[in-house]
Formats: sequence, C-alpha cells, structure tokens
Amino acid sequence: MIALGCDHGGYELKQEIIKHLEGKGVAYKDYGTYTEESCDYPVYAKKVAEAVLSKECELGILICGTGIGISITANKIKGIRAALCHDCFSAEATRQHNDANILALGGRVVGVGHALKIVDTFLDTPFSQDERHIRRISQIED
Repeated sequence: MIALGCDHGGYELKQEIIKHLEGKGVAYKDYGTYTEESCDYPVYAKKVAEAVLSKECELGILICGTGIGISITANKIKGIRAALCHDCFSAEATRQHNDANILALGGRVVGVGHALKIVDTFLDTPFSQDERHIRRISQIED
C-alpha cells in the first residue's frame, strides 16, 4: 500500500496520482489534505512518514508546491529517506541506491504526465541490495 499526502499546493497533482494508481490497481491510503484550502504541509508529511515507519504502508508519496518543504519535514523523522525528484533518473537512482521510502514531488514544478512517469519509476524500482548502498544507508541512519 502507498501512503499519499499533500498540502494545498499539491492537492491537484495528488488527485491525478490517485486516478493513476486506481487505474493500475495499486492500493493506497490518502492521509490528506482533502481540499485546496490553505494548510500546513508538516502535518501531512508526518502522517505519511508515520504510516511508512509503522509498515502500514510500504512507500509514500508527498506533494507540496515545490516538494521542498514537505521533503525536509519528512526527512526530519528518523528512518525516513524522502527524495525530491523531478525526473525519472533521480527516482530510479534513489530507490536503487538510497532505498528511499518516500517520493516527494512539486505540484507546481512538474507537469502531470511527467509526474506520473516519475511515480511509476519510483514504485517499480527495487533497492539494489548492494553492500556499498547498505553501508551508506547505515551511515545515514547513525
């Protein structure tokens, strides 16, 4: 299951991601926000991070206007490796090398079509399990 969260700046893109996931038969849980009314992104970053850490959800996707604030917030939580990606190469590399568990997107930065390709790349790419990447992740977590 994929945890989804956004603020008002990411709401529209989150709705498109929901339709995309439903079309592919991918299970998700929406942690809000549920409107375009102005709200605070840290609330939703923390909800998604907690769902990923508790293993309620395997991975998360967070969206705010730029993706920056929501990714910074998620990365403050021990055990979260949120990666802000605006291209498929970064989405693939962060899953393979960093075992990123949350994808962050900028709803005002990437177009819908490209964002959906980034989402697919992130969700479809496994962690490499290479010893060097495991070692580096361990160093991040210390």
